[in-house]
Amino acid sequence: MNQRLITVLQPNRTTRRAATLVLASIVLSLCAGLSPLVLPPAAAQTIDQLAKPVSLPDMALGKDDAPVTIVEFASLTCPHCADFNKDVFQKIRQNFIDSGKVRYIFREFPLDIKAAAGALLARCISKGDAKKYFAVNDLLFYQQAEWVLKNTTETLTRIGKQAGLSAPDVDACLKDQAVLDKIAADQKYASEILKINSTPTFFINGERVVGELTFEKFSEKINSKLKN
Repeated sequence: MNQRLITVLQPNRTTRRAATLVLASIVLSLCAGLSPLVLPPAAAQTIDQLAKPVSLPDMALGKDDAPVTIVEFASLTCPHCADFNKDVFQKIRQNFIDSGKVRYIFREFPLDIKAAAGALLARCISKGDAKKYFAVNDLLFYQQAEWVLKNTTETLTRIGKQAGLSAPDVDACLKDQAVLDKIAADQKYASEILKINSTPTFFINGERVVGELTFEKFSEKINSKLKN
């Protein structure tokens, strides 16, 4: 793992411990043998538990009053999440979000410090603009193998430059401890209250769906909610 990136994101032991406690516990649970594709579904969450963001504002696409709301919890370093983004999400966007049937919310659930770095960059570049945020996430998912497995800092800097940031700007984004603490706080809530323990995890009008589904299966879920 890139030592410079760790130093940038976690400037001292106290903040490092606070910001990575939840990340570490989830990684350990995954290493114990839990697969994102075989976890048993939990009971549906109440709308109140899902409706409001905890620390960071929600990044959402679609009409506020769409009949179906999907909340995705994902890690930018999760290969299943990247496959879903490429193979399924883009079709959901074309067929359901753009037509006003679905409001789609993306919430960060970083499984490691590199995913947290990607989340920091996306939040920093977008400055609250949801369309720009999703565009950055798309880019990070598409280039996942490059920035996760190879030159993390260099690739994130290049992506930042494509969005108009200088290298010092990107460096400042990755040093934003306040945002990192909020990401960790939101993940703690998702883990403890919503019982999220793998990615991707979705809630479709409160119904939990775990793992990477095909577009056809996802369409069935959405259409069943539209009929209610």
